[in-house]
Amino acid sequence: MTRKLTFLRRLLPLACVAVLPACSLAPAYKTPDVGPLPDNYAGQTANGLWSPAHPADMAMRGQWWSVYANPTLDRLEKQLDVSNPSLAVALARYDAARALLGEARSDLYPTLGVGASDSRNRQSNNRPLRGSGQPNEYSAETLGVGLGYELDLWGRVRNEVAAGKANANAAQADLASVKLSLEAQLADLYVTLRGYDVQERILKDTLDAYQQGLDLTQRRFQGGVASGLDVSRAKTQLSDAQAQVSEVEAQRALTEHAIATLVGESASRFALPVDNAPMNVPAIPLGVPSQLLERRPDIAAAERRVFAANAEIGVARAAFFPRLSLFAALGWQDTGMGNLLSASNRYWALGPELAMTLFDGGLRRSKVQEAQANLDASAGLYRGVVLDAFQQVEDNLTLLQQLGKEAHQQDDAASAARDSQTIATNRYREGAVNYLDVVSAQTAELQAERSAEEVRTRRLQASVNLIRALGGGWDSARLSTTANAVADSMTQAH
Repeated sequence: MTRKLTFLRRLLPLACVAVLPACSLAPAYKTPDVGPLPDNYAGQTANGLWSPAHPADMAMRGQWWSVYANPTLDRLEKQLDVSNPSLAVALARYDAARALLGEARSDLYPTLGVGASDSRNRQSNNRPLRGSGQPNEYSAETLGVGLGYELDLWGRVRNEVAAGKANANAAQADLASVKLSLEAQLADLYVTLRGYDVQERILKDTLDAYQQGLDLTQRRFQGGVASGLDVSRAKTQLSDAQAQVSEVEAQRALTEHAIATLVGESASRFALPVDNAPMNVPAIPLGVPSQLLERRPDIAAAERRVFAANAEIGVARAAFFPRLSLFAALGWQDTGMGNLLSASNRYWALGPELAMTLFDGGLRRSKVQEAQANLDASAGLYRGVVLDAFQQVEDNLTLLQQLGKEAHQQDDAASAARDSQTIATNRYREGAVNYLDVVSAQTAELQAERSAEEVRTRRLQASVNLIRALGGGWDSARLSTTANAVADSMTQAH
């Protein structure tokens, strides 16, 4: 009974310590201040295509590329989500971050181990305190179980877990950011490819007109009405247009190869059929500026890394205080004199263990300073990401508005050039002008038509970049769903 009371007296202080509320030495977390947010984007116009909208009305949700209503683009984007190598790398890094979080969480629980040994030994004849009746050679057998647990009095372990969780969340956001970036890159390449298709159609239609002009000039030359110079000019113009067709076809092939790599296919075996149907620029409602902070995954990742850096300060500060652990051991020891598992061979140990560094040459103080510097750097990166995000939105808003105006102006120029070309050709047939006027009018028409198409392609690209700048279909509440969806899709594919 006395031994039991002694054991309980030893155990009671340890139990009291275990239930003491642990503290945290990490500073109180506060999201870095990025300054006052504007009420509206500077590039917005009240009556323009781009206008504010409430979150429930946002067009970009999940498969944001569906706003372009293009089945081929839909298919390619889904293929990218399954097969893109860069996305697989981002997913692996997210899995690694989750594993590191699991490592940190393991310190919240006791460590249980078991050990056994069986050895044959010879002791020295001159061993201190050796008894005369002890044998020179003997066997030693040990079987035991040990239990250890560190009391997280200063929040070191909990801050490590908090930092690990924040880093895992940042890796989730990185995965979403990579996914959004790749999807936007694919959409940009796709609209570029379709722009080349339209350019090729314009050029080939022009080749037909130039060939007809050459035939007309040759007939007039044979009839003695036109000069050889007119025929030479017509041939030069036709050859130049053919060279432009070859250039467009080459650029289209390179764009097609880039799309193949994005969707995880060999460029040698990948092909997209020509589709010169024009794509329309979609209407993309904008949210208020503050919603950008919630929608962009790169902003979410930067903010989580600030939180992790803040928690790491608590980990560094905890090193100034003692580490208290509880340990317990139970087992059997025998020197070959009898049954190992007999009651007389039993041993046990129970007690606390306290350890504290008294002098380390400033190591711990430097660790705290390093953690504080990392926090400052993370906060600066967060502010930089936010400012870059607003710049990207404003840039693409401005670009869309100005390209919208330019598109109308360029369409008017193309229409006027077509009229000039028709007039010049008719007057040439009548003999009122020489063929140089026709060449000039046709060249101006082709240039205006191609410029108009280039503006339309740039507007589509700017709309893709605006969706990307606004965060696409992502928000902070959907990051884990995004990571799980990517993992599931890639698992099913492979």
